[in-house]
Amino acid sequence: MKTKAAICRGIGREWSVEEIDLDPPRMGEVLIRFAASGLCHSDDHVVTGDAPMPLPLIGGHEGAGVVEEVGPGVVGLQPGDHVVCGFIPACGRCGPCSTGHQNLCDMGAAIGTGRQVDGTSRHHSGGDDLNLMCLLGTFSHHTVVNEASCIKIDPSYSLRTACLVGCGAVTGWGSAVYAAKVAPGETVVVVGLGGIGSSAVQGARLAGAETIVAIDPVEFKRQKAKEFGAHVTFASMTEALEPLRELTRGLMANKVIMAMGVGRGDIFNQALDLTAKLGRVVVTNIHPYAETQVTMSMSMVTGWEKQIVGSLFGSANPRVDIPRLLELDRRGQFDLEALVTRTYPLEGVNQGYQDMREGVNIRGVLVLDEALASTSQAGAA
Repeated sequence: MKTKAAICRGIGREWSVEEIDLDPPRMGEVLIRFAASGLCHSDDHVVTGDAPMPLPLIGGHEGAGVVEEVGPGVVGLQPGDHVVCGFIPACGRCGPCSTGHQNLCDMGAAIGTGRQVDGTSRHHSGGDDLNLMCLLGTFSHHTVVNEASCIKIDPSYSLRTACLVGCGAVTGWGSAVYAAKVAPGETVVVVGLGGIGSSAVQGARLAGAETIVAIDPVEFKRQKAKEFGAHVTFASMTEALEPLRELTRGLMANKVIMAMGVGRGDIFNQALDLTAKLGRVVVTNIHPYAETQVTMSMSMVTGWEKQIVGSLFGSANPRVDIPRLLELDRRGQFDLEALVTRTYPLEGVNQGYQDMREGVNIRGVLVLDEALASTSQAGAA
């Protein structure tokens, strides 16, 4: 079939919206018609070269839509099902999945290849086989993916906002709830207030944090953070240091969640300075793959038992936590709609990323099928 997709054809080049050829699903695969896709910063890392991926590549890894066709061997999905695509597959059978670590599913090792699990491609343009961001390629009207990447959801949920739980919303929420293990009464610092950081603020609030400190250089994002539950905001970690010391009577923050757009090893010690004895720094943001040097006081790690923890997908289990967060949103305990600042058609993908770089969006969303997204919203209402 013919469909349209946004393709990255070279480092530093804008996304190119093109008509492509899409093969039907093979063993264990499904064809999805997308309603919406979030514009996550990780896709921009491909454009800048901070996250090297094989090109040409169809972008996008936060998608929600409807299954249109299933290939042989698919057992958990059928045409008409509403799904969210998780950016890490969750097969349910490998060691990590079976021990409650679906975010580290062994199938996830293939997301850097850009191909289907069997090593081939279903997406083509001219003579090129096209690769997929995180095995998904949600910057498209249709895609073919493995069923392990699909989480079936109730059709009453809005697909316009449900796309965000495919990555950013769960990643931020889980960074607070699971990776940081925020406990009632704790002081939490969130650094970076895009889609992930704003979701981390909401996660910390839900986990019972007594004080939430939000840090971002953009005033608009700091104001939105207060709506999500932050108590005090600052423009930088340096600016926050002394006020945090006064606020906590010298104890500092129990948990610090790093959710900057691009992590920087040369300022990591500032995060440790904000952290209390026995406190924990959660590294959720992506650092450039080529970065191998980090500046921090190792004596502070040893002498004060400060912990540094990495977190992928918020250390969450997609098959449990994607529906869980959608239900929290339905109940008014988590606000997905407030994360969406602007929406764009597929052809507006470059404007969406320009708006992200300029700091005017918490999260931009591509609306890929207006009727499907609108119908789902009506159902949710």
